[in-house]
Amino acid sequence: MAELTEQQKKLQWMVLLTVIVGTFLGRLDQTIVNLALPKIINDFGITVSSAGWIATAYILANAVFVPIWGKLGDTIGRKKVYMLGFSIFILGSVLAGFAWNLNSMIAFRIIQAIAGSADYPTAMAIIAVTFTEGEERAKALGLWSASFAAASVFGPLIGGPLIDNFGWRSVFLVNLPVGVVGMIMAMAYINESVSEKQDAKFDWWGAITLGISLSTLVLVLDKGLDWGWLSFNSFISYAITIIFGYIFIRIETKNPEPIVDLKFFKNKIFVNALVNNFIVFMGMMGSIFLVPVFVQTFLGYDASQTGYLFMPMVAVMMVAAAIGGNLTGKIKSRDVIFISTFIAGLGIYLFSSIDVRSNALDIIWPMSIMAFGMGLGMAQRTNIIASAVPTHEVGIASSVLALVRNIAGAFGIAIFGTILNNTITAKVLEISEQSKFHGTSALAYAQFASLIPLKAQILAYRHVFVVAGFVVMAGSFTALWIKINKEITGVKVHVEA
Repeated sequence: MAELTEQQKKLQWMVLLTVIVGTFLGRLDQTIVNLALPKIINDFGITVSSAGWIATAYILANAVFVPIWGKLGDTIGRKKVYMLGFSIFILGSVLAGFAWNLNSMIAFRIIQAIAGSADYPTAMAIIAVTFTEGEERAKALGLWSASFAAASVFGPLIGGPLIDNFGWRSVFLVNLPVGVVGMIMAMAYINESVSEKQDAKFDWWGAITLGISLSTLVLVLDKGLDWGWLSFNSFISYAITIIFGYIFIRIETKNPEPIVDLKFFKNKIFVNALVNNFIVFMGMMGSIFLVPVFVQTFLGYDASQTGYLFMPMVAVMMVAAAIGGNLTGKIKSRDVIFISTFIAGLGIYLFSSIDVRSNALDIIWPMSIMAFGMGLGMAQRTNIIASAVPTHEVGIASSVLALVRNIAGAFGIAIFGTILNNTITAKVLEISEQSKFHGTSALAYAQFASLIPLKAQILAYRHVFVVAGFVVMAGSFTALWIKINKEITGVKVHVEA
């Protein structure tokens, strides 16, 4: 392969910066809108439960359309799909900024979600075809992946001041100027690329059945804790998910150009990398979403102060992502993924010592360890997925990765949220049985009684972090299943027989 000129290398990194802007904006929007919900609830005069559908509708639409955009990008052109998604996202943001009631807000958020779901598969495919040399590709994918974490942290930092000074509508309208800049950069720097194999017909039946199955799966994961996991609504969702999932598989096995190529799942590297990603993101999302809740509930931090606690995490993750990218070709990918996953699990486990007397450093320290572990293996995890499939299918492969990570996060939040609630109930009973009150003062007894649920909640949070930490540390061993004959130094990897 001919060595790239300085100008070509500069263009590569401008392409990376361009897709990072898009990815950052989309993920920032997801985080920042949650801060605006109290104001939206007040303005629209709706309940907290009703407002939950603003987030749920976004999650559902985003999950359903990721594989569709991935396939379209591979067939009609990644730049076309990327810019189409970007432009519709900006439109949806402006419309959401002018929403007048709950129904209009949900409709406009669905538009945003459908458009925003185009970013991940097309951005990853654009990076994969732009950076064809293995080591540089790994660095680029690692830095791009780290932008996800950066967006989730900067959400509270940017959203708080915007909402306080300009109102909740500003968190949507701010996407217009930033989005326009991103669009201009995309037009200037991204070259069009398509799959070597282009479909005569799009797999609409596969897309529809997959969409229905994913919708009910994500819905029950999001609402199951409120409904009850054994409720009628939950069982209906389970049944629809299984039935349409089965129909989808039947359709895909007979379609010559399926929306998801099931042959991917015969690729040991691809499958084992997905398993590792699922466990890591389930453990991380399922436990870390509790950190800001704990900090604001028990330590008295406001949203902006909580955001400041996450800033070191972003810096550590970005540094670790760069280090992980530089390790490509020098240390076996599976070893880097194993070590990084174990470190991330250790960081989560260290949260098990938090209590009401914890200070900022007690939160920052374990979070930074977890972030270092996540960042260190980010490039390797993403690069393996991009390199283990044919180039013409890298878009749909990346959409499968995005889908697995999203579902893993939903599973984690559902599972660990349930563990938290059940543990609180069990601990209240346990502490009540073991506690004795000696005194006659009604005020003293009231204080004594209030300490029982407080202690139970603290112990429950600790329990969740212990379980999540062990899950991720145990999950690190799945990296050892990723067996590669030739280490990733070029474009492709080969499955060991």
